Amino acid sequence: MSETFTHRPVLLNECIQALNIRPEGVYLDGTLGRAGHSREIARRLTTGRLICVDRDQAALEAAEERLAQWRDRVTLVHSNFDQIDRILNELSLSGADGMLFDLGVSSPQLDDSTRGFSYMADAPLDMRMDQSGGMTAAEVVNQWPQEELRRILYQYGEERYAPQIAAAIVRRRQDRPIQTTMELVQIVREAMPARALKEKQHPAKRSFQAIRIAVNDELASVDRMLQAAVPRLNPGGRLAVITFHSLEDRIVKTGMAEFARGCTCPPDFPVCVCGKKPQIRLVSRKPILPSEEEVRDNPRARSAKLRAAEKL
Repeated sequence: MSETFTHRPVLLNECIQALNIRPEGVYLDGTLGRAGHSREIARRLTTGRLICVDRDQAALEAAEERLAQWRDRVTLVHSNFDQIDRILNELSLSGADGMLFDLGVSSPQLDDSTRGFSYMADAPLDMRMDQSGGMTAAEVVNQWPQEELRRILYQYGEERYAPQIAAAIVRRRQDRPIQTTMELVQIVREAMPARALKEKQHPAKRSFQAIRIAVNDELASVDRMLQAAVPRLNPGGRLAVITFHSLEDRIVKTGMAEFARGCTCPPDFPVCVCGKKPQIRLVSRKPILPSEEEVRDNPRARSAKLRAAEKL
């Protein structure tokens, strides 16, 4: 278990700074993962409380050891981060003084080849973050219509060869079900033109991202999370969200901007009739990015963006 303590979560110092932690406050880490951010929050609390949420039961089990030192102030919850209202209500909490969401797939899920997230190792097509139920990647690949496959590959994976890949998947599954990650990698490779295979990026990377997002309903979850989080922040409370690709970042950016907007009346109205007041202020106009040093030490941080807001 020694790797746990060498694991460095993305934008750690920047997150801690953005959350502006008070020792007696209530905080929620909606994406526990390896507990790297949670450890740093927990150690700054005295009489405060930290709610750690994860869809992945394995993450919660590992956290028992990783957070053992602060277990008296930590509550572990098996749930999706878009269920904030239900989580806080069940814990009889009216709100929180800070919430953190790191939207990256946690390293253990990527590193555990049996989970089917990786295009580098052969495994059953699963890709579920919560293995206790729900649709698998095999179901998406073998049952979804060709047009729907094309849409998710293009929209979620920003894959320009989406039509060719979707058609190739449908052709192959007519013979027999596609069951493993390596079968899918081969289909993707064969559907792409030779010039695309020469690119630096692995040819299946975008397709795997798209299918993972669809399996876990990730983009809709991000929007639901934002809509639930802001109303449940206490005045002065902070919201910090780390995204890793443009689709998520766009949802967070536009969602926060909408909560930060005041009056929406047309400019020629003499007085405001909508009564809309800003609910948050943006801590910084532009996203906070990892330093060159962090990217060098942890290449997975390269595409990370942190956006933070404070409840008014």
